[in-house]
Amino acid sequence: MSELIVIAFDTEAAGFDLRTELVKMQKDYLIEMEDVVVVTRNSEDDIKLHQAVNLTAAGAVGGGFWGTLVGLLFLNPLLGAAVGAASGALAGRFTDVGINDEFMKEVAHAVPPGGSAVFVLVRKMTPDKMLERLSQVGHGGRVLRTSLSNEQEQKLRDALAGGDSSVAPPPPSA
Repeated sequence: MSELIVIAFDTEAAGFDLRTELVKMQKDYLIEMEDVVVVTRNSEDDIKLHQAVNLTAAGAVGGGFWGTLVGLLFLNPLLGAAVGAASGALAGRFTDVGINDEFMKEVAHAVPPGGSAVFVLVRKMTPDKMLERLSQVGHGGRVLRTSLSNEQEQKLRDALAGGDSSVAPPPPSA
């Protein structure tokens, strides 16, 4: 079963730093992520999702390839590539994989302007080693939402605080 973890920061850079560290941890086989997204909030209504994979570009590349092959059958590979790339980009634009975009935008309203939040959908993890690495990253993030057990959530809070267990409790959920 996958676990959802949302960590908020006061700066945008801290969110991107955490995502970079999570990707490194995945390469070291400490964590297996289904999705990781950094959400930034520049102003009251300006919320941007920074997906790890650009589905629009991936759709355009895949569509262009298949369009070229179909175009070769009809002796017009250039037209086939153009139509395939356009339809692939359109399909990629409206595809939502991983964490629901509307949910992320809704939760991002709890982030102060100029801040960021990292949404992580974790398939598997090695908690002790992962938490140790998180405590070294710093930035003092705070957990907004999680599907972890209370004990695991407290360990995550302690790691984000650099080992300090005097982290403020989470805001009450609605």
